[in-house]
Amino acid sequence: MTMDAPVNPPALRSADTARVDLLLIAEMIAPGSRVLDIGCGDGTLLRILSEKHGVDGRGIELSQAGVNQCVARGLSVIQGDADTDLAYYPDMAFDYAILSRTIQATRNPRHVLEQLLRIGKRVVVSFPNFGHWSVRAQLMFGGHMPQTDTLPETWYNTPNIHLCTIKDFLALCEDMGAKVERVVALNANGTKLVSMPLSAQNLFGEQAVFLLSR
Repeated sequence: MTMDAPVNPPALRSADTARVDLLLIAEMIAPGSRVLDIGCGDGTLLRILSEKHGVDGRGIELSQAGVNQCVARGLSVIQGDADTDLAYYPDMAFDYAILSRTIQATRNPRHVLEQLLRIGKRVVVSFPNFGHWSVRAQLMFGGHMPQTDTLPETWYNTPNIHLCTIKDFLALCEDMGAKVERVVALNANGTKLVSMPLSAQNLFGEQAVFLLSR
């Protein structure tokens, strides 16, 4: 069984080892595309896409601090809530709608995904995998809600209210009729586990990235 090389360069690894999903997402975006990044944080992904792919990027971020950081970087970002504000965007307004490490923090993930598939010709979603072996081990042997590099918060202050496994998200996509064009699980080192069967990716992947379309 062979594995792809890590996707995260030293610069990103030193800054945030938990966000190696961002460069994998960037690999999936065609140059020059029109992109909406929902829950864009400090604008790291938008900056990568702008500098490396020349995209026409827009962003929505819930926190005012994140919006301020993005604007300071010269990015086009507004304050907004994925649960309520995506309804204001017209159908197929963007080539890609991106939701990176945010869907598990939304109040209605299915509704949000429906909106993404409506406004984007393609949709990219990443999330921490609650089926990872370390999560299972902490629940089974420790008897407590797990904490990992991708799920660092304690149960009482976490923003993550709808955690799922890779299999769970795949089942949601099938139920909604969304086409899964690509799914990649990443381990803690940012290695793509593409040669593994789904059950193994669900066990060893700390986070996953899905490329979807209608």
